[in-house]
Amino acid sequence: MVKAYFGLQYQMLHRKFRDAQFNPWLAYLIIAIAFVGFSLLLFSKTTFAPYIYILTAFAFIGNLSASHRTEFLEICYGKWQMQKIRMLENLICSIPFFTFLLYQQYYLAGGILLLLTVILALINFRTTLSFTIWTPFSKRPYEFSTGFRNTFYLFFAAYTLCLIAVTTQNFNLGAFAMFLVFATTWTYYLKPENEYYVWNFSQKPKAFLWGKFRTAMLYSASLAMPLAIVLSIYFPENIYLLLLFFALGWAFLMFMMVNKYSAYPKEINLFQGILIVVSFWFPPMLVVLIPFLFSRSQNHLSSLLK
Repeated sequence: MVKAYFGLQYQMLHRKFRDAQFNPWLAYLIIAIAFVGFSLLLFSKTTFAPYIYILTAFAFIGNLSASHRTEFLEICYGKWQMQKIRMLENLICSIPFFTFLLYQQYYLAGGILLLLTVILALINFRTTLSFTIWTPFSKRPYEFSTGFRNTFYLFFAAYTLCLIAVTTQNFNLGAFAMFLVFATTWTYYLKPENEYYVWNFSQKPKAFLWGKFRTAMLYSASLAMPLAIVLSIYFPENIYLLLLFFALGWAFLMFMMVNKYSAYPKEINLFQGILIVVSFWFPPMLVVLIPFLFSRSQNHLSSLLK
């Protein structure tokens, strides 16, 4: 039964690549090269690479642990088979990160990652409570209001890291906290919303996109500004670096937004995923990618926004 489940997932993944006009094995090779290249670059640029690695792996594994997904697997396969599937899925997702951590000789970080992998496979995120987490972003939904409810704990983690950075006089840790805030907001643009939420706007595509970006700038600034203010007070010599962080954070936010709408109403495909990796690897590419994807986004939205 478990073998049949993973066989089905394998066939579905191959079909997605073929639908995107990619040879599946070529796609796997590109993903592997991009993963290794990005990992090497990350570990060469920052001492916080192991933490970023664990958070990234945790984000993938956390999505697999969603309550509706776990409940569906339990209904179809039973509790015991569901736990086996969840354990194998988590291990498959974490193995690339774990292997590279061992290669970099971060054995403790690798052990923590494996521990989280096992724990998340055994935990079911169901709850008997029914409540809605308050969000300050309800005036202009969709991305920030839904995204904040799913990732609010990451902002608490970022603010805690900022306090630790101040008490230990470690500006790099504070900079990582700001990166975590912006990176979290970037993930809000990975999934497309229902077409109705776009059709509801009586605007031209260009005005729609700029309005979305202004909202993204305002909301992301409201989340990152407390960190920036605290860091500028305790590390005034690094104010220009903080301004650069904001500029890059907004640039990547714009890129993620137009990348989403350049494929709308479909989800981001393999080609666009490669563009994300390339842009993180070489940020100056944003100067070319943002106008290109902005134009494609206008074309894709023109049928809904008239």
